[in-house]
Amino acid sequence: MGDMRFFSALQGVIAGSLDVISLLQLGLFTAHITGNLALLILHALNGGTCRLAPMLSIPVFIAALALTRILARDARSSGIDRLRPLLLLECLLLLGCVAVAIAGGPRVDPNASTTVVAAMLAVAAMAVQSGVASLRGAPPTTVVTGNVTHLTLDAVEILRAREPQGADDARGRVRQTWPAIAGFAAGCGLGAAGLAAVGRWSLVLPAGLAVVALAIVAWPSRHAAHSEAVRRWRMNRRAR
Repeated sequence: MGDMRFFSALQGVIAGSLDVISLLQLGLFTAHITGNLALLILHALNGGTCRLAPMLSIPVFIAALALTRILARDARSSGIDRLRPLLLLECLLLLGCVAVAIAGGPRVDPNASTTVVAAMLAVAAMAVQSGVASLRGAPPTTVVTGNVTHLTLDAVEILRAREPQGADDARGRVRQTWPAIAGFAAGCGLGAAGLAAVGRWSLVLPAGLAVVALAIVAWPSRHAAHSEAVRRWRMNRRAR
C-alpha cells in the first residue's frame, strides 16, 4: 500500500507543478481542461483574441487520451506491462515540452508558436497520466476536485458509520486518496518556487519527476508491490 501512496503522491507533484508553471509560462492549464474552457470563454466574451493554446488543449487532450487507451490495449494484448510504455510516453512528452519551451527563449508570449507547441506537449503528457490512473483504477493524480469530494464523503462515513466495516472501508479509501491531493498541493508550491528561482527552466522539475516515476515502475520488485496495492484499492473502491 505504501508504494501506491508514494506513486500517487509523486504523480500528483508532477501534475501540480506543471499546472502552475504552464499557467504562467505557457498561458494555460495543462492538467485542468475545465480551467482552459473557462479561460477560452472569458477571452471570447470580453472581446479579446481567443488564444490558440486553450482552444487546442481540449481536442489535444482527447486525442492523447484516446491514444493512451489504444497503446494500453495493444500492450496488454502483446503481453507487455502497459504501465511502463505509457509512463515512457509521458516522459518523452514532458522532455519535449522542456526542449521546445527553452528553445523559445525566456520571454513569455502565449501566442508564440514554440509556446503553443510546448503547451500541447504538456497537455498530452497530462492526458497520458490521467489515462494511466483511470485504466488502473487508481485515484486520479491530475485533478483535485473529485479526490476532495471522495475524501470528504469518506471522512463523513468514518464519523457517522453505523457499522465498523463501513468505517474501515472508508479509512482504506482515505489512505489512498489523500496522497494524490497532498502531492498536487506540494507540486503547486514547488512549481511556484521554481518559477521564482529559474523561470521557464522550472519545467525541468515535472519532467525530471516523470523520469523518477518511470524508474520506480521499471524496478520490478517495487512495481509488483505497486500493482498489488492498486488491485486492493480497486477492490476497496468497488465495495463502497
